[in-house]
Order: sequence, then structure tokens, then C-alpha cells
Amino acid sequence: MSAVERPIGMFDSGFGGLTVARALIDLLPGEDLVYIGDTGRYPYGPRPADEVRRFAEELARSLVDEHGAKVVIVACNTAAAAGLDELRATMPVPILDVIAPGAEALVRATATGRAGVIGTVGTVASGAYRAAVASTGAPVQLTTAACPGFVEFVERGQTEGDEVTVLAERLLAPVREADIDALLLGCTHYPFLARTIGEVMGAGVTLVSSADETAFAAQRILGELGLLRAPSRAGDAARRGEHRFLSSGDVDVFRQLGARLLGPELDHTEPWSPGA
Repeated sequence: MSAVERPIGMFDSGFGGLTVARALIDLLPGEDLVYIGDTGRYPYGPRPADEVRRFAEELARSLVDEHGAKVVIVACNTAAAAGLDELRATMPVPILDVIAPGAEALVRATATGRAGVIGTVGTVASGAYRAAVASTGAPVQLTTAACPGFVEFVERGQTEGDEVTVLAERLLAPVREADIDALLLGCTHYPFLARTIGEVMGAGVTLVSSADETAFAAQRILGELGLLRAPSRAGDAARRGEHRFLSSGDVDVFRQLGARLLGPELDHTEPWSPGA
């Protein structure tokens, strides 16, 4: 198999990265995709950074060694914040993240220069988004807030309701008080809660998701490296990529809930375990 024909690899602590997978499938429908959701060990947010780095290395190594990934997308903000540099130093393929594309999209979205980022405890504590926004050079006053509990709601398939709203009102208070006009959902799980977050923040705040921006970044980098599949020729039937989904937790639960979140492409899930 040539390098171009190899799949795009992607991993997350669970279901959140499916937002990135959805954007990637829509943008590059002819590309093959292998996605690992580490639902057996989620949530990553409260875990020590060293442990998250070890998990990220196991997942990336599996995608490269076992599945032949031509590029790996770290579709988990917590893992990217904890171990992106190490992965880029040790993996033999390009490593893409969701943090830089998200920060760039946030800077473009704010008109007042007052913006916010919400994420897991680990992501916010790492300062990764502050560094990424600062690296753009834009004069943005950034307010950040950790939102423990959001990931767990999504992983249970509970994306709306009174419980979610009450938690959102409490956790989003710091960014609401900062009078921001753009809010980055700095965890790939959070777009599934966008309706509730939007209602709590109000109509004057633009919600920014890094999923689409990450897909565009993947398209650009694969193109620059000559790793994009060629588009179908006129008259040929369009090639549809093959999509494999693996989970370290209950594969039936992953398939059922994942299909609700992603769509019909997720009709089968395979088991995955570290060192498999």
C-alpha cells in the first residue's frame, strides 16, 4: 500500500473527537479513517499529565504501527496539551492537534478582543490555549474556565436537560462575567453541548469549535506532503473512504451512542486495548 492510500489516524479519550471525525469525513470523503476512542480510561481531564502523555503515546503508536496511519490527529485537547511535543518528537508521521486551529479560529471570531476558552481541568491548567492565542500575535484578552462534568454528560449521551443547564450556568459564570464576544469550546466533547452553552452565554457570544478548522488543517498538510488521495476523475464513481472505529471500553455502547453523535458511518465498533 502506498503512503497516499494509508488511512488518517485519530484518537480521543472517548466520543468527543467524533466532532473532528465528522468534519473530516465531510471535507475528505475519499480518505480512509481509523478512530480510537479510549472510553475505557476516560475522562482524561482530571488525570496527571504524565499519565495522559503515556496514554497518548500508546494510542498514537497503535494507529501508526497497527493501522498504518499516514498522519495522526490528536482529537483530544487534554492529550494535546499534555503530550503534543513528545508525540511530534517520537512519531514517524505528522502529528496534528486541535489546539492551534482552534486558537486561530477564536482570534478571527472576536470583534472586541475579549474572548474565552473553556476546557477540561487538564487543558486549562496546562496554559496551552493561552500560549496558542498569544502565538498568533493578536491583541486578545483571554478568559479561561475549566468545566469538569461536561465530558461525563456527553459520554452518557446526556447533552440537554435541566442538569446540564444548571452545571453550565455555574461553570460558565467566569466567562460570562468577562463580557466576551467569542467562546472557544476547548474540548472536542463540548460541541455536543453547544445548544445549552449557547443559551447560557447568550446571543451576543459566538461559539467557536475547532473541528472544522482541524479538518481544513489536515487537508492542507496532507496536500503539502503529497499524501492526499487524488479526487475521482470525471465519469468515475466517487470513492467513499473506509471508516473504522475502535474503543477501549464497551464496544456496543460506543457503537450505539457514537452513531447518534456521528451518523450512519459509525455502524460497527471494534475492541482496542493498549499494546493490542
